[in-house]
Amino acid sequence: MTMTPVPPEMKRLEPFELALREAGMAYPEVTEDFPWGHRTLKVKGKAFIFMGINGEEGLFLSVKLPQSNGAALMLPFAQPTGYGLGKSGWVSASFGAKDTPPLEMLRQWLDESYRAVAPKKLVAQLDGGAPGATKAPSAPSRKSAPAAAKKPLARQSAAKKTPAKKAAAKKTPATARTRRA
Repeated sequence: MTMTPVPPEMKRLEPFELALREAGMAYPEVTEDFPWGHRTLKVKGKAFIFMGINGEEGLFLSVKLPQSNGAALMLPFAQPTGYGLGKSGWVSASFGAKDTPPLEMLRQWLDESYRAVAPKKLVAQLDGGAPGATKAPSAPSRKSAPAAAKKPLARQSAAKKTPAKKAAAKKTPATARTRRA
């Protein structure tokens, strides 16, 4: 583990970073990595949060927010993540030495980011979709049916055509012109 040392004036932000780490590590199949000296939590090798503390920004983090990025970007401490990631819904936030990060909201962001990056099978475990599955302790539940459950319904409705629709589908412009004549 190679982390960038925390400047003394930023030490008060360490409990916030550690609380986010603890919440993130509670999700299924999460690993921790330290590219560029900053903490990164990954699921199946894909990052869902980058975070750290430095002397310039204080506590900083980047998460993928496909649903709430518009609202998040209205907050004074948030901006689109650089390197083109902002176009894909990634949002970065930073908090200075005197700021108090909104921990509960950041946990919700962490949850949304995990769900956006994790395989559907793991997300289903959070919603109780797998036997013996447990919910992440600090993650609010979002009830949504897995994509696999939604597909059969779409197929059923497409397969059921009324007799009138079947007859209309068989008519072509050529047969319609022949009947008129």
